[in-house]
Amino acid sequence: MLYTHATIITVNPAREIILDGALLVRANLIAAVGKTQTLKADYPQEEETDLTGRIVIPGLVSTHMHTAQSLIRGAADDLELVSWLCERVWVLQGNYTEADSKAAVRLSIAEMLKTGTTCFLESMFADRYNFDNVCLAVQESGIRGCLGKIVMDIAQYADNPKWSLHPGLVETREMSLLGAVKMWEKWDGAANDRIRVWFAPRTPGGVSDGLYKEMSALSRAHGIPITMHCAEVKADRTFFASVGHTPMSYCEEVGLLGPKTLLVHMVHLDDADIAKLAETKTHIAHCPTSNAKLASGICRVPDLQKAGVNVGLGTDGAPCNNSNDLMQEMKLAAIIHKAVSYDPTAVPAQNVLEMATINGAKALGLEESIGSLEVGKKADFVAVDVRSVGMQPWFSPVSAVVYSATGRDVDMVVVDGKVLVKGGKLLTMDEEEIIMEAEKRSKEVVARAGLVEAVKGSWPIA
Repeated sequence: MLYTHATIITVNPAREIILDGALLVRANLIAAVGKTQTLKADYPQEEETDLTGRIVIPGLVSTHMHTAQSLIRGAADDLELVSWLCERVWVLQGNYTEADSKAAVRLSIAEMLKTGTTCFLESMFADRYNFDNVCLAVQESGIRGCLGKIVMDIAQYADNPKWSLHPGLVETREMSLLGAVKMWEKWDGAANDRIRVWFAPRTPGGVSDGLYKEMSALSRAHGIPITMHCAEVKADRTFFASVGHTPMSYCEEVGLLGPKTLLVHMVHLDDADIAKLAETKTHIAHCPTSNAKLASGICRVPDLQKAGVNVGLGTDGAPCNNSNDLMQEMKLAAIIHKAVSYDPTAVPAQNVLEMATINGAKALGLEESIGSLEVGKKADFVAVDVRSVGMQPWFSPVSAVVYSATGRDVDMVVVDGKVLVKGGKLLTMDEEEIIMEAEKRSKEVVARAGLVEAVKGSWPIA
């Protein structure tokens, strides 16, 4: 298939942008990239898809999200973190059935695809949800998924009873760590290598040192990547100090740092932490909406980038973002650092697009196959429709994508050479059925958790 007449942001090493560009896709790979006139002349018999009025970008890579949480979107708004977790999110998730989690996963994937995310990292899938379900949903939908299964052995945070997990979410070493290894053996590389399985331990204070060390050893032995929430809130910094560490000195001691580790949030870091991240080539997932909404703070992205740390972008879960739209996340990532630094040049649009594409691919260990539009790479790309009042006029295609576009402007999504979204419509999943199932099951979860009145908000609903 020859995709023609698009403005193509390649994100290749030269960062070339091609006006009136074309992509040739053969099977699941990009076979040629160039001017439409040239490629049509070179491949005159090739079937053609006209993308006039679209900007084509590499498929977006979300380096942090929670597929099970979309079922409780909007159920924990405007709460401080302890109440948000312990009185809402964990209670609701602890009341999920397996069918509930399946509905949530399918809703999350449908939203991600429709808004341009072609690859994502699930960062803490619980045993009660049945890991097979998220793998099957990735297989069905055509998306690319790096899937982290939770690893834990402590049911609260830092021995503080007010931070206790809901009993329905508690797992043992055998369920979590050994279960993750079993899922890696079963699913890693499945769905034409669109599925990768990761370890996803709880944040420090929720896992024993011994289990971290055991998991890290298994990671090195088998090449299983690790993703973990870390230094998200001030309480995390307090915990690390209580055991005589900074965030990164602790992570180094238990074997967590390295090029196959992706640490999430990373708001409360000092200069030594940043230097250690750069030294060990550990990756970061930046989640600005989540950090702002929960009043966690703001990650030192400009300092991390100056130090040479690879930073990707993630939406986090629906209860702390209310959206799985990485297009919207790009805009906030570009703006928020300007506001706090009083520097309008901080984290410019091109850096943010890199975070959402090639940097995200690098963080997931997939930069050789996705993250840019180059010959020989997987055909994962997104066409953004600029033929609308909200997108006109535009001058810089990068600025148009980062500052003007949202997921609602996504017209076409191709993953592994297959068209999954066309004209803004999902082709591989029944969107109407997904919405109906999510609406039904979300209400059942809230009722089961006893939170029907609590989730309504403060204004009276007649």
